[in-house]
Amino acid sequence: MSPVATAAPGKLLLNPADHTLILIDFQSQMAFATHSIDAIVLRNNAGLVAAAAASFKVSTILTTVAEKSFSGPMFGEVTAPFPGQALLDRTSMNTWEDAAVIRRINEIGKPRIVLAGLWTSVCIVGPALSALDQGFEVYVIADACGDVSAEAHGRAIERMVQAGAQPMTALQYLLELQRDWARSESYDSTTGIAKVFGGSYGLGVIYAKSMFGASEGH
Repeated sequence: MSPVATAAPGKLLLNPADHTLILIDFQSQMAFATHSIDAIVLRNNAGLVAAAAASFKVSTILTTVAEKSFSGPMFGEVTAPFPGQALLDRTSMNTWEDAAVIRRINEIGKPRIVLAGLWTSVCIVGPALSALDQGFEVYVIADACGDVSAEAHGRAIERMVQAGAQPMTALQYLLELQRDWARSESYDSTTGIAKVFGGSYGLGVIYAKSMFGASEGH
């Protein structure tokens, strides 16, 4: 018997209310040794994810490791969309082993975890595998993560995918939260984020609106 198609989103797609975003160790010391992705691209993609989450009011945790003693402040692109939000500083490389972070995850109470940060093979693999082990669904924003080499990043993504994590990209995250251009309440914010952080796609949005007054929702 053939399945019956309906005009409804698949259950694997994210929406703003069903997940907790955890942004991990976007800090100077961690970035210095990151070579799997250009630092400018990394900062741009991290900023895109943070701006998207803030725009759609996604429950978001910002966490650092040894901020004052070793690793330095979190990227301004990541903290700016969340003015006044406290950063949870840790000693553990695995965010999932930090009691304060876990307390906040449980307070939020969402079944899905979305991760991005530095480095992929340590600070993302740790919470990803731990969350999967405890029954959470896990998504990893691959191009908002980085590692000491392309090999390290690639193997880490493979390991997480093999364990059940779902990889995605920063721009995909933004557009998956919007998902329908007819959603006028978030249209301007989404296209505004794309203009700033969306690379050539963002330039296309600027061009279309400037030259033709075009709008995807019409």
